Amino acid sequence: MHLLEPRANSSQLMRWAGPPIAILLTLLAASALFAILDKPPLQAFYVFFIEPLETANGWSELALKASPLILIAQGLALGFRARVYNIGAEGQLLMGAVFASGVAIYTDGLNAWWILPMMILAGALGGALWGSLSAWLKTHFNADETLTTLMLTYVATYVLSYLVSGPWRDPGGTNFPQSIMFGESAMFEPLFDGLRLNSSIFITIVAVPLFWLFVSRSFRAYQLAVGGLAPAAARYAGFSARSGVWISLVISGLTAGLAGAMEAAGPVGQLTLSLSPGYGYAAIIVAWVGRLHPIGIVLSGLLLALIYLGGEAAQVSMQLPSAISWLFQGMLLFFLLGVDVFVDYRFRRRRDKRLMSSEEGANA
Repeated sequence: MHLLEPRANSSQLMRWAGPPIAILLTLLAASALFAILDKPPLQAFYVFFIEPLETANGWSELALKASPLILIAQGLALGFRARVYNIGAEGQLLMGAVFASGVAIYTDGLNAWWILPMMILAGALGGALWGSLSAWLKTHFNADETLTTLMLTYVATYVLSYLVSGPWRDPGGTNFPQSIMFGESAMFEPLFDGLRLNSSIFITIVAVPLFWLFVSRSFRAYQLAVGGLAPAAARYAGFSARSGVWISLVISGLTAGLAGAMEAAGPVGQLTLSLSPGYGYAAIIVAWVGRLHPIGIVLSGLLLALIYLGGEAAQVSMQLPSAISWLFQGMLLFFLLGVDVFVDYRFRRRRDKRLMSSEEGANA
């Protein structure tokens, strides 16, 4: 009989080798899937991972999709280090977009330089407030943040639906659930003619080194990590568990809210029900594949963005279903968690108790 037992010392080399192994296993499983669907695996991989990068527009779209994924995952990773599991970044992204869009809608017609900065601040505030609701529930009622953040995502979705279907619906939008198009003062400037990549990417570019400095040099980040790994030791050292919950959920909500503002004032240009293709959920995978490290998150964010692009290309050229991107993401997370089990645990062979008892009786 085999049981899993914790390893005395987990291999750091194998921990960092886990994501490449999980990627390889995902590709092998995808090959079998494509074969079942009667699609040539090599052609499918070409469409997924090579074809999107053959043009300047493809690289522009890659950066555009990777930017919110990386930004959200940086905030989530901070909480995951402290064992505070925010699963509701999608809802915080939507509320950030709602707050930012409110500024754009109520200043429509104005041509002022402060509108876009105000939208950015409003988006960050909206996401942070939505994250703080779960922090309050956790610290006052010991409500599990995994459940509360996820449930609040549904609330955020209904709030968005109400606004774009009611008070904020575009009067000239033929009853589609969407707001008015934002003016130039409420939009990020495109970086290149004919491409959708815009100046919102600089928010992510600035955020990555700031998170790296915080994680690697900040005593507060050390407190969060100790609180997650050894809660008893953290309490003995005087580290506040309540402050760890608040910092984790507020910062992760803030980064998700910023991403929502970036989407609303960037490639979308209005508030719609389809504002996010699931960036808040995909960012969870980005954080884990990146090993909760700021630089690793950048690499995994680019990979997940490429999967998004490849999925869109595969729908057109190979008539694959739209869910193929989500399937790739799910397989990647599944295999990564599976690899992690064998990084932290090992098989231990335990002899059957009845056999051991009979042997002891025979020896007696």
